[in-house]
Amino acid sequence: MTSHEKLLLPTIVFAAIALFGYGRHHSPFLDAPTSAAAASDSVFASAFEKHASSIQVEGQGTVARILPDDNDGSRHQRFIVRLSSGQTILIAHNIDLAPGVSSLNEGDVVSFSGEYEWNPKGGVVHWTHRDSDGRHPAGWIRHDGQAFQ
Repeated sequence: MTSHEKLLLPTIVFAAIALFGYGRHHSPFLDAPTSAAAASDSVFASAFEKHASSIQVEGQGTVARILPDDNDGSRHQRFIVRLSSGQTILIAHNIDLAPGVSSLNEGDVVSFSGEYEWNPKGGVVHWTHRDSDGRHPAGWIRHDGQAFQ
C-alpha cells in the first residue's frame, strides 16, 4: 500500500462515519434540527431552574395563547409560546419600536431571539427588536416567512 493510499483510507472511513454515523441517532448532520431545538430548550430549562435573567436566547415554539397587548408605557404585543420541552415562555414584543407580528394565531410556529427574564410561570423574552442606540443585541421574531424586528 502506498503512502497516498494509507492516507486515503482513514479519510474515507471518517467521511463515512460523518455521513452515516454509527446510527441515525448519533449523526450530527442528520439530527441537526432536533438537536438544535433540544439545545435551545435546555437553555430555557436551565435558566428557569436557576432563576436566571438577562440571558440572550434564541428559540422556537408553538403559540399557545395570544394575550391582549400591554398598552401601559411602551406598548407590547404579548403571546405565550410552548417549547417542544413543554415549558411556556411569554413573548413581550415592543410594538413602539418594531412592527407587530401580523396574522398570528394560536397553533402557529414562531422563532424568536431576545433577552430571557425569569418569572415563576416559565419566563419572559423581551428585546425582540433592534436597539436604536446600539447598546443591546438586536432581537427578532420570525413568523410565516417574515422577520419582525
